[in-house]
Amino acid sequence: MWKKRLCFAAAAALLGLTMCTTARAVNAKGAVVIEAQSGRVLFGQNEHERLAMASTTKIMTAMLALEQEGLDEEFTVDPQAIRVEGSSMGLTEGDIVTLRTLAAGMLLASGNDAANAAAVRIAGSQDAFVQRMNERAAELELKDTSFETPSGLDGDNHYSTAYDMAMLARAALQNPDFAEICGQYRMTLSYGNPPYKRWLKNHNRLLQDYDGTIGVKTGFTKSAGRCLVSAAQRDGVTLICVTLGCPDDWRTHAQLLDSSFAQVQAADLASLLPELALPVGGGLADSVAVLPAADAHVALAEGEQERVKAEVTLRPFALAPVRAGECVGEACFTLDGEELLRLPLCTRDGVAARPVSEKKTGFWSGLWGRLFGKEAG
Repeated sequence: MWKKRLCFAAAAALLGLTMCTTARAVNAKGAVVIEAQSGRVLFGQNEHERLAMASTTKIMTAMLALEQEGLDEEFTVDPQAIRVEGSSMGLTEGDIVTLRTLAAGMLLASGNDAANAAAVRIAGSQDAFVQRMNERAAELELKDTSFETPSGLDGDNHYSTAYDMAMLARAALQNPDFAEICGQYRMTLSYGNPPYKRWLKNHNRLLQDYDGTIGVKTGFTKSAGRCLVSAAQRDGVTLICVTLGCPDDWRTHAQLLDSSFAQVQAADLASLLPELALPVGGGLADSVAVLPAADAHVALAEGEQERVKAEVTLRPFALAPVRAGECVGEACFTLDGEELLRLPLCTRDGVAARPVSEKKTGFWSGLWGRLFGKEAG
């Protein structure tokens, strides 16, 4: 199938932006700030250095737990799994829980017992679950990440980088259940034997101390030091900040987020696209409008807007019936030749097929004319 490609230079349609000075070096072993939509790095310091990441590990554990079916199905925790050192959501032998409850116990109370209980429930053993964690890390192309425990307790082969943890958080926040839970400062949960209601408080102080914070996870071990993954939204821009081995992480995150937000503003890349339509053969309509299937807002700095280009790849035509929301191509946006964002293009409406009698007359000649601007002969 041949492809129809169109290229457009960015024009004044993008919003005006302001720039501040780049953030200074911070007191952390590794640090990064990325823009969540594109994954673009706005600030980096040893962001690809392999380091212990403590309980920020539970971002992966909770994400996998919340992807399971039967999130609200009750079960009894494995008694061996919950016998673990460190932070806890207070599970005891015989407690009745759900995977959703355990995910909240991980993301708010940083429960090692919750992480291990979820791992055994999902995969049958902690080792089998760790294998799934590493498989997902490979799928997400977290090239400098290795998991050894579901909880984040230290291990020789348990490490990540500030960059990889930011990309992991970016993926996890796309799960609505994950985003909802990690953004809660307090939650009422029901568990126990029999279950009863109790409060859990989130360890992430930024949820109260930094305006716009939406998550995600704290961590600490003696080896890793203080670790923090945070995400915040402001004026249509979502940023993810990670520090590993940072003794003053709350203040550092506030400073890095403030500096990064000041550098960029949201720009709607969809405004760079012309009106797109796909020819339709054998339908009650000759064409159907095509639109980006997802939000096309990204964060850009001053002077970048005129350097963005959009390339559209569309199927040459579609045969009716056509479903609304059917993917028929993609748009790729680049900045200075580097990919910034790639989005599927989908049909806005559905197109019903013509009656058979009408298809026999004029179908191919009409399609030929729409594609090549002349009658078939």
